[in-house]
Amino acid sequence: MKVLVINAGSSSLKFQMYKMASEQVLAKGIVERIGLDRPVFKFEADGHKRGGECAVKNHDDALHLICDKLVDKEIGVLKSLTEVQAIGHRVVHGGEKMTDSARITAEIKNTIRDCFVLAPLHNPPNLGGIDACERAFPGTVNVAVFDTAFHQTMPPDSYLYAIPYEYYTKFGIRKYGFHGTSHKFVAQATADFLGRPLDKIKLITCHLGNGASVAAIDNGRVLDTSMGMTPLAGLVMGTRCGDIDPAVVLFLVKQGMSADQIDGLLNKKSGLLGVAGLNTSDMRDIITAVESGNEQARQALGMFVSRLVFYIGAYHTLLGGADAVVFTGGIGENSVYVRSLILARLGALGCTPDAVRNDVMGKPAVVSTAASTLQAVVMPTNEELMIARETVRVLNG
Repeated sequence: MKVLVINAGSSSLKFQMYKMASEQVLAKGIVERIGLDRPVFKFEADGHKRGGECAVKNHDDALHLICDKLVDKEIGVLKSLTEVQAIGHRVVHGGEKMTDSARITAEIKNTIRDCFVLAPLHNPPNLGGIDACERAFPGTVNVAVFDTAFHQTMPPDSYLYAIPYEYYTKFGIRKYGFHGTSHKFVAQATADFLGRPLDKIKLITCHLGNGASVAAIDNGRVLDTSMGMTPLAGLVMGTRCGDIDPAVVLFLVKQGMSADQIDGLLNKKSGLLGVAGLNTSDMRDIITAVESGNEQARQALGMFVSRLVFYIGAYHTLLGGADAVVFTGGIGENSVYVRSLILARLGALGCTPDAVRNDVMGKPAVVSTAASTLQAVVMPTNEELMIARETVRVLNG
């Protein structure tokens, strides 16, 4: 079976084409700056790369460009678009209703649309990508894979907020969690790597990138996760503040700031970017500044590590003890330095870092000592492959 995976953003369309029998990536790429000046595309297949500016005005144009490249006689990987047997879509928010991936129907599209209010920046383009694929691939099955679905096993103790209950029932104000596709992938991959059934292992999965979140996973079920009603809550991130006193927002309102200004401040100007003051949120730049003696950068990195250690400790207790803490995402997989700072503070939980083992990037590895009762594992994530797998699973019933 050949499955096309689509991740549609407000001004981008990312794709990967899979041959599922071997889980081989046949082609991948992205169209960026859709609807803006000078849109560009990147296409890679069989080691060959193509790219450049392109004339696309909307997601339909972008998808047609991708389709043209997939069947191109020189660089294409398909003889005909009819070889695409299913299309899997990343959808950020499914609300409470979507607890699993689902074949897309009119009802599912209405559910995605109902969640526009909860994910105004993501769900509209996600639905736009679905509509574009339905037009370009008439009759082909489309499957929605929701970022929030994996977290819907959380109990009310974890997902409810301590505000009047009517705000939950009337407006759906609760914790939903995000990065679920990544957390699900690395949980299964870690269980396999350690030779344990997923339903018999307790994991703390740490997705650490420009956006970051943690999940407590008890035998395959999420007990809690750090992101909340929106991806703003939880850890210190690249440009997001993470957990703060809600009264800070009220204080800023009283200082004359509008809701949009505060939203921009907390989502786009805070986190590592705001604290370090370096005009960058890239952890590699933060580390370089720390090594050169920049005190603000050191403070930003210290806050990032401390907040994560806080959550790991809390989730270890919530799980009644964990078998492993898992690091994934751009920082989690590739920053030996950041992992060393985190692992150095997990001794009370039974995790002792091994400097030699920890000197690894981008591949599965145990990075704690053999004597550690809490293992530390590096596990690369692959959200696109997870979407492809979920698509096949849904099709197979």
